[in-house]
Amino acid sequence: MTDFHIIKFSTENESYRFVLLRMNMIWRNSISCLRLGKVPRRYQSGYHPVAPLGSRILTDPAKVFEHNMWDHMQWSKEEEAAARKKVKENSAVRVLLEEQVKYEREASKYWDTFYKIYKNKFFKDRNWLLREFPEILPVDQKPEEKARESSWDHVKTSATNCFLRMHCPTVPDEKNHYEKSSGSSEGQSKTESDFSNLDSEKHKKGPMETGLFPGSNATFRILEVGCGAGNSVFPILNTLQNSPESFLYCCDFASGAVELVKSHSSYRATQCFAFVHDVCDDGLPYPFPDGILDVILLVFVLSSIHPDRMQGVVNRLSKLLKPGGMLLFRDYGRYDKTQLRFKKGHCLSENFYVRGDGTRAYFFTKGEVHSMFCKASLDEKQNLVDRRLQVNRKKQVKMHRVWIQGKFQKPLHQTQNSSDMVSTLLSQD
Repeated sequence: MTDFHIIKFSTENESYRFVLLRMNMIWRNSISCLRLGKVPRRYQSGYHPVAPLGSRILTDPAKVFEHNMWDHMQWSKEEEAAARKKVKENSAVRVLLEEQVKYEREASKYWDTFYKIYKNKFFKDRNWLLREFPEILPVDQKPEEKARESSWDHVKTSATNCFLRMHCPTVPDEKNHYEKSSGSSEGQSKTESDFSNLDSEKHKKGPMETGLFPGSNATFRILEVGCGAGNSVFPILNTLQNSPESFLYCCDFASGAVELVKSHSSYRATQCFAFVHDVCDDGLPYPFPDGILDVILLVFVLSSIHPDRMQGVVNRLSKLLKPGGMLLFRDYGRYDKTQLRFKKGHCLSENFYVRGDGTRAYFFTKGEVHSMFCKASLDEKQNLVDRRLQVNRKKQVKMHRVWIQGKFQKPLHQTQNSSDMVSTLLSQD
């Protein structure tokens, strides 16, 4: 081998080693950046952090008016006694029975009127949902994970393409290859759009006989019960942009609320189906089959339903979940400031009140929530009392907020109850 060939061979080797070292350096830097990045922690269903990200713990009572909200508050015996006394006073006078019947019969009318007046201006978007309920998103398809994966894929692809272009000039460019292979998604979008155009009236007889229904092609399905004007819908939809295989159903028995959701600029019929539904009506079918939902969101909804009908609602929702599916719950807790503010004459029954606009509110205990969901054959994964101190700094007023938060899972293997077994045996005979 001549000196010229030796020099050439050596130079090519050095060039090859340089490229490999350069690629290795890019990958290492990328990993470091991703590790240092601020990644939200996904809490397990049965675990609630003592001080979640963003919490404000009041350690010095003298600084109570420095912030609008303090988390994880402990009540003194005096505060709890004062709350009990206030509830005893405001529930001493009950609403007349005929009036109570009217509030029950015309419940949807009162909520319709509410949304006609306030539209979507009354409630704020629930951007805290994903922090408290990360189960809303598929485990393997969370947006932050997708972002990290795509960033890492981009780094690897860029480095690989750089190397291949230097040594294999015939490899096609990544962008052109993607453009040629991305045309198949349009047909799927059109199919979803066809389902989304179906009016809710057509679903009163249940899912279509063909087995096709809105979101039938999805692999992860969420239902929000009592969606209102969409204060949970749109934070969820915005997050699901990176999960096209996910589908969101949302319903409310106030038709005005559903119209507000559908007319919103962020409403995507390809990934969301809003429909009017009364969850208290056991005979009214949903526009999809039972046992297909991964997640049900029940946030500040059950409290507006008459206590005698709550168990039936939870039982029905339980049937919609697939084995392993989660029902995520958050609502008013006993002695919340909303309950303490009611005047005499607004109490319907124990811990159940009517507001001036005709809408109603119940205030739960942790034990009541446990009993209700366990009777619906759901396993309790989380059930906690969330106590916070809300502060009006201008008026120097302190108000205790109390919420109950729970996560309940449908067992993977559910045994038949006795009545189902009897029915099965009779049908076999």
